[in-house]
Amino acid sequence: MTTRRRSPSRPRPAATVGRVLLIAVALLVAIGPVLYGFILSVRPYSSIVQEPLNLIPSFDELDFSGYTTAMLDPDQGGFGLGRFVINSLLVGLGTVVLSVLVSILGAYAAARLRYRGRRGMNAIILAVYLFPGIVLSVPLFVLLARAGLTGSLVGLFLVYVATTVPVSIYMLRNYFQALPESVEEAAIVDGASLPQMLRSVVLPIALPGVVATSIYVFMIAWNEYFYALLFLVRDRSQWTAPLGISQLADFNVPVTVLLSGSIAVTIPIVILFFLAQRYLVEGLTAGAEK
Repeated sequence: MTTRRRSPSRPRPAATVGRVLLIAVALLVAIGPVLYGFILSVRPYSSIVQEPLNLIPSFDELDFSGYTTAMLDPDQGGFGLGRFVINSLLVGLGTVVLSVLVSILGAYAAARLRYRGRRGMNAIILAVYLFPGIVLSVPLFVLLARAGLTGSLVGLFLVYVATTVPVSIYMLRNYFQALPESVEEAAIVDGASLPQMLRSVVLPIALPGVVATSIYVFMIAWNEYFYALLFLVRDRSQWTAPLGISQLADFNVPVTVLLSGSIAVTIPIVILFFLAQRYLVEGLTAGAEK
């Protein structure tokens, strides 16, 4: 009678169970607070005070008024978060377009061109991004004040572009360095100019890296609070989503409205992640391959 041998690559049952338990605990820790916050956001405030740990609310007590109160304008009885979300979308999308467009050209030059001081220039690009925001706030404020752009979304947009271009160049440079130069040489031999080669050869191959960088830049612009507070605090109509969320942290605001606004602001990032998930995963791994 022959005994069946276990394949060396096949995991042991105990290891499989341990892996499943570890993943379950990680999901509970990551998703649990968000799920609990969503449950609280759809319950009446009086019910939360009486039974804060009730995780299964009845269908009759579901109340979505916290979302409408958070999103509606103040003249409609709300806190104006809807307008702030639109402002953040405009600034974030504009930052992605200009920052990534400039960074593609700069990153390709940093990855392919050979010139004296190349390594030092790459280090300077990274060092600019590592500067604390408070260090750059004074010169940026002076420049925008002289240009008359303080208190406007245009000025905040320019600040975000200036602060995200260095990290975008640094990320895209790694992706371009991972691309085979033989493909570019073949395109040049076929008579393609540099702009044609970038548009038709390099960018389609580096698309996952470009998408991953775009998502990262958008998240920076979407979540940024310090510069938005510095440049937009005087004009409430120009506020972005982080400033709007900060006003909901007041003690006079019901916790249901605070949680509803926080979840509503998170939804665009979640949708963007799921739409670009494939490109994001490919882009995060492509830059590490040589």
